[in-house]
Amino acid sequence: MTAHITNIRPADANNQVVTVKGGSGGYRRRPCAKCPWRVDAVGEFPAEAFRHSAHTAHDMSQTTFGCHESGSAKPAICAGFLLRGADNNLAVRLRQRTEKFSVTVGDGGHALHESYRAMAIANGVPADDAAIVECRP
Repeated sequence: MTAHITNIRPADANNQVVTVKGGSGGYRRRPCAKCPWRVDAVGEFPAEAFRHSAHTAHDMSQTTFGCHESGSAKPAICAGFLLRGADNNLAVRLRQRTEKFSVTVGDGGHALHESYRAMAIANGVPADDAAIVECRP
């Protein structure tokens, strides 16, 4: 299935959050060097980017958190998201019926934020921000 962009939201002058539909259905096996789920990568992206993507961690979300390095032409689900933010994501849960992400996805030896809320807060989103209130712990 061909990937196509359905939404682009600026996060700041240098970053944006892109929503992509379709693609090969790939996923990353390890968090990349600047993966926002890595504790040692705090500050790589502006707080607004985390507000825009928070819905991926809402209960029963059907939208996944993509790897920024994979880009929109060949989108892939972020490994950090699969490890820490996808437990309540409906799209991931349905896909897990046919694929075993937990067998092939690892943290690469890096400490990861425990949840989307923890990651967003560490990156400057206030704990009471409406965008992350519905994120699952």
